[in-house]
Order: sequence, then structure tokens, then C-alpha cells
Amino acid sequence: MFYKSINERVVDIKLNRNERNALIEEYKPFIAATVEKATGRYVSYGHDEELSIGLMAFDEAIINYDQEKGNFLSFARNVIRKRLIDYYRKEKKHQAVIYISEYTTEEADGEEVFECVVTASEAQDKYYREEINQLRKQELVQLKEELQNWGLSFSDVAKSSPKQGGTKSSYLDIVKYIVDRPELVAKIKEKKYLPIADIQEGLKLPRKTIERSRNYVLAAIIILTGDYYCIREFIDWGWKK
Repeated sequence: MFYKSINERVVDIKLNRNERNALIEEYKPFIAATVEKATGRYVSYGHDEELSIGLMAFDEAIINYDQEKGNFLSFARNVIRKRLIDYYRKEKKHQAVIYISEYTTEEADGEEVFECVVTASEAQDKYYREEINQLRKQELVQLKEELQNWGLSFSDVAKSSPKQGGTKSSYLDIVKYIVDRPELVAKIKEKKYLPIADIQEGLKLPRKTIERSRNYVLAAIIILTGDYYCIREFIDWGWKK
């Protein structure tokens, strides 16, 4: 069958396992490139677990894709990155159990086993941090470009960041108010401005407070509703995520 776009093809085959497998096979180079960009190193099928994660994530993206989510490949790229982050977290969580089983022998006494576990745990923890830092750096580059599209820079956001507890609380109330209302988020992303009247009516905050929060709030909305998984978790938003 002829498809005008990859988006149309994905929507049509998502319930067909054989067709999904064919698409996954066809897009193996794309998956590998996405994994390499996320991890910052060369990977190869059959050797790197990250590629297995990428294949499963690509299949997950096919099943869950909705054309309202935009371009499929962009959506798939973000699903792959998120699953890699989840993988590294799980590896870190279970590292002690893995290394105990690997290093315990009949000849080793308790102290030797402990030293092996600690050494291996530290090495794995370093690897985990490096991988997450690499992903965060990638997101910062992406965020910088997106902020520029809004006429903002990191410097603009830093200058508007609240310095006092009360002001920070008000700013976060504004952010949460917007994030909890998808129609308001859509309006902001379409117009690229802060709907001060809507916020003032909903939160009863002074207009000046809302105006001063503009750059900070817009940056927060971009991060919280975009594909910035590492950056999101790095920031203290003042509420449970």
C-alpha cells in the first residue's frame, strides 16, 4: 500500500504485529542513530543493551502514536530517549544485587566480597551519572534552541527567576495553574505569550506579579510540557511530579 507519509503508515499498521516488525527492521539505522546521539557513543546490534531498549521503545512509539502528537519520528525519538533514562535508573537501582552474585565465591571472605561490591557499585554509579549527564546536555542544547524561538535566552530566564520564597510560590502557582489546563497550554504555545487576564482571573494574583513572572513561567511551561525528562527531574518544582 502507498502511504503519503510515515505518520499515515504508523497509524494504519499499529495493530498489525507483522507490519510493525517490518517497519522496525526498516528503521533500525534511525533507532541506532537515536541511541548513539543519546548516549554519545557508538553502539552495535547484538552487543549493546541500549539498542534492544531502542527497538522496544520504537515499537511502543508505533502502538501509542497519535497524529495529534506531531511527526512520528520526533515522537519515537523522544520515547527512545525516555526509555533509555528508565533503563539507566533501573540498572543503578539493582546494581548491588547484580554485583554480589558476580563477585561472591567460596574462597572470598565477607570483607573481600564487600570491597568488590563497593568498587563495582561506584563504577556503575559513575557510568549512570555520565549517561544521564550526556542526556541532560543534549536536552539543554534543544532547550536553548526552543527558547530562542520564543525570543528568550537562559539569561532572560535567570533574571526573572524568583529570589524570595513568597514570589517563588506565586510563580509556581501560575505554572501549575497553566499545566493543569491543556487548553491554556495550547493557547500559550500557539500565541507564544502569557495570557495574563486568564491567569489573573483564575488565581486572583496582582497583574504586576504575573507580568514579572513571564520569562520564568514560559520557560517552565516549555520544560514541563516538552521532551525534557532529565531537566525536569533536575529542577525543584515545589510539588510532587
